[in-house]
Amino acid sequence: MKIIDIVCSAGRTGFYFDDQRAIKQGAAHDGVFYVGEPVTEGFRAVRQAGESISVMIILEDGQVAYGDCAAVQYSGAGGRDPLFLAEDFIPVIENYIKPQLVGKDADDFRNLCAMMEAIEVEGKRLHTAIRYGVSQAILDAVAKASGRMMCEVVADEYGCTVSDTPIPLFTQSGDDRYDNADKMIIKGAPVLPHALINNVDTKLGTNGEKLAEYVAWLRDRILNNRKDADYSPVMHIDVYGTIGAAFGNNNYKEMADYIEKLGEIAKPFKLRIEGPMDCDCDRETQIIALAGLTKELNERGCDVELVADEWCNTLEDIKLFVDKKAGHMVQIKTPDLGGINNTIEAVLYCKENGIGAYQGGTCNETDRSAQVCVHCAMATKPDQMLAKPGMGVDEGFMIVYNEMNRILALRKTKMK
Repeated sequence: MKIIDIVCSAGRTGFYFDDQRAIKQGAAHDGVFYVGEPVTEGFRAVRQAGESISVMIILEDGQVAYGDCAAVQYSGAGGRDPLFLAEDFIPVIENYIKPQLVGKDADDFRNLCAMMEAIEVEGKRLHTAIRYGVSQAILDAVAKASGRMMCEVVADEYGCTVSDTPIPLFTQSGDDRYDNADKMIIKGAPVLPHALINNVDTKLGTNGEKLAEYVAWLRDRILNNRKDADYSPVMHIDVYGTIGAAFGNNNYKEMADYIEKLGEIAKPFKLRIEGPMDCDCDRETQIIALAGLTKELNERGCDVELVADEWCNTLEDIKLFVDKKAGHMVQIKTPDLGGINNTIEAVLYCKENGIGAYQGGTCNETDRSAQVCVHCAMATKPDQMLAKPGMGVDEGFMIVYNEMNRILALRKTKMK
């Protein structure tokens, strides 16, 4: 079935674009706003509305397939592509991608994505957000043209089997790490709470004491409020490099001492720490530091798992982190990888090499991108996937949980 047209519309995301460098340099909250001037190129304010582009592929039988272009909350940071604004990039889709796709048969997801990802504008690859959204629409188009679900297309083309059980969902709290943790416990989130520990003085504590207090509070909150004694969520906390900032990025002993302490406080729950250090200089330095801390914890027999995040943006990056054993788990931050074909390959590479696969993303996505990511996860079976978009817990959890259960129910019906 042929593609006969591509239509774009500007949209909003489930959160905001935040200038991470300005925040790290001390931009303070004023309600939902941040006070101060932006420092990252392209930003008009430290926090501004997140933008998306819906890409709609029109098939010759009138069906419409669609995906959403979106970029991460902290665009332009950690080696990522620049700020993604709809008015700047809709013309790119219309002028460079539409002519390549119109007239093609929607029959081969991998090859159509490879063709799209090879397009260059003035010698540069397309923005990751464009490749992300267009690839979603391509997957939907191939599924609609062939009468399959998107997860079935992925499974067929990559030699996988669609999961017949749910993938554990990871919920993120934003700064409202207390009330939102309650929501997670009520909903029985398997992995929680993210917690957004992005400042040493106000959130980690100079000696790590504030995060330790929070972990103890969260442990007791779960134990005292869970309705099922078997409910035993994983605690997954993103510290945005603050442990390294407090103790030294290469001070493996003191960082490991502190992380071990956190692991003991968290018991009986398993603990994961995402982004223990952030080496602003380059990817190689980040890999060396994270691999060193991972080795230190392994040699101690510590059961806390480290999760790679910063400087781990592309499929190439992920393979390097995995090969160097920099972390026990890798966040596959879906918009940063460009086409979702890369997300699929990243999850499979992690699994093949014995490293935990966290199919993540950003609060700054859309309902559509979240739904398509569920289909990728159900085909490739990562260890966990992010409930997204937004930071309110309920909305993102609902979107991802419901799409996953639709897939399970439809697959079960097909097998009767």
